[in-house]
Order: sequence, then structure tokens, then C-alpha cells
Amino acid sequence: MAAVFLVTLYEYSPLFYISVVSLCFVVTAAMVLGWFGFDVPVILRSSDETESILPTPEKQMVQVTNPFALEMCSGPVSVTDGVSIRACCLEPCILTCLWGCKVSALQGALQAHQHGPRLTTPQHFQEALHLLSYYCQSFHITSGDREWRHTQIPADQGITDFGLLPRKHYPLVAVLTLVEPEARDTYNIVASVTVIHVPDDKYSLSARILFQYLLTSQGNMYELKPLFMSAGSGGASGTPEPDQSTQPSEPSEEEYNRVEPVLEEEEEEDWSKGRGRDCVVCQNAEVNRVLLPCRHACVCDSCVSHFQHCPICRGFILESFALTQGTAAAEQ
Repeated sequence: MAAVFLVTLYEYSPLFYISVVSLCFVVTAAMVLGWFGFDVPVILRSSDETESILPTPEKQMVQVTNPFALEMCSGPVSVTDGVSIRACCLEPCILTCLWGCKVSALQGALQAHQHGPRLTTPQHFQEALHLLSYYCQSFHITSGDREWRHTQIPADQGITDFGLLPRKHYPLVAVLTLVEPEARDTYNIVASVTVIHVPDDKYSLSARILFQYLLTSQGNMYELKPLFMSAGSGGASGTPEPDQSTQPSEPSEEEYNRVEPVLEEEEEEDWSKGRGRDCVVCQNAEVNRVLLPCRHACVCDSCVSHFQHCPICRGFILESFALTQGTAAAEQ
């Protein structure tokens, strides 16, 4: 029937229309064959079909233990009034607060850690940054200590702001380092560097953590980034749920570092409650996949293979990793 139609069209129509109708015929025939389960070329499949067939690459993760955790008080914060912070560590450590640390000095010290002498002790950080900061204050933190520490620039220094943007000094840099040499041999992560913005007279943006870096004994440096849970599942976005990369690198937007949660029992219970959140796609299985580079944790192990775009932000998915390896292995 189709052949008779084409012959008739050839006799009464120009060649251009013959070509157009032939192409439509081929595409229609391919769609009909696809509906009945016959294999058709990939080029004739719809984008939705192709998207569901191509698997999402899985990022290989290595779980390590982070002995440091830092929390900032949610109350009023300013340069003149100071900041209250709380460090929760698995081992005794030193909290060093550097006010007005020079941006170039900190970045240079972090780069030197990767290519030169390691920054593993409080003395190493003080030698590298103390003379390039306005004020330095240290606290001794014992294992399991939950006490708040208040750090503040002395009023007699007369510092009320750190200048206009772009700035040459970070408002506050909090450094956590292990005290005992045996602990430095036990943990791969030996130091934590947290850059904190503190509002002042020239820039009133609310206090927040700008960057968090983890330094390892091998000279690697990783940046901690937050994971984002879907709002409908009751998860709070912006919580630095650690992720981890197996490759050493400088801090960049492409590296993700996952470390074992080492916060106190309350925070572990909060995350265990979050593990019960439902997948935004099937609404049945619990969320166990983090999509990269958008860092949305919103799908389960089964649904992640059916998408190439994030269900939340519609960003393209380059990779994904599992929050718990046990669940992912069971699915496979």
C-alpha cells in the first residue's frame, strides 16, 4: 500500500515533496515498530527513550574519618562583638582563630601544604599566618568537648571592618589541628581550615561559612561542600554533609569530598532521620544518591539510572555517588 502511494506521488508531485513524504514514512514506521518492541536505530528514538537507557556514571568514593567538626553560633555576630564557635573533635585538638588573615597568605599556605612542608601542627599554621593576621587566639579542645568558645578582636586595636570589596583579608579563619602526634598517625585528615564571614560596618552580609578545607597527612587538600535535600522531604539544605574525592586536588568546584560523619550523637540522629526521606521520583525507596555537579540528594538507587537531568534543578547529571554503600550494593 505504501509503495503504491509513493509511486502515485512520484507521478504527480515534485521530487522535493517525494523526499519529505518518504522521510515522514520512515520515521512513522520506526515509531510503530518501537511501540511493538522491535529494535530501531538510536537516532530515531526520542530523547526521553535515550535518556532512560544511558546509565549515569558512578563516582568511586573512599570513606575516611574526619576527626573535626565546627559549629558557629546562630546569635548576633559582628567584628566588634566577636563570634561564638564550638569545635567537636574525636581527639584533643587546638582551635586557632585568625582574625583578618590575609587572603593571599592563606591561599599560599594551602598551596605550600600540597607542594612543600606539611601544615599538620598549630605551630606550622602560626608560623605561616600569625604575622599576616590582625589577631590570633587559640583554645585547647578536649575529646568530646561541647563548650562554646568566644573569640573577639581586642577593642584597643580599633578594628571595626576589613575594608571595601574586593577584600584582601578574610574576617575570620578557624583552624583545627590535632594535639597528639599519635593521633596524626592514626587519621588521614590532620587539619581543618574554615573561612568564616563576619559582618562589619562596611559589609553587613550575615555571618556564614564561606569555605571549609581538609588537609591530609599526604599533602592533599579537599573542600567540603553542602548537599541539598529536597524541600518536600523535610531536609535542610546547606548542612555540610561531607562528600569525598579519591583524587588529590586543589580546592575547586569539581572536587567532592565525602568523609564519615563524626559529629555528636544528636547530629548523627538527625541524619539517620533524613535517611528515611522518600525518593522524589518513585516516592517509595529512601534517598541514597547524590547527583553531581548540582549536589542534590533526591533519588534512590533504582531511579538514578533513568535520568540524565536532575529532577530538582534539571541540571545535567555528570556523575552520582551513594550515601551508604550497603544500600547501593544490595540494589545491584
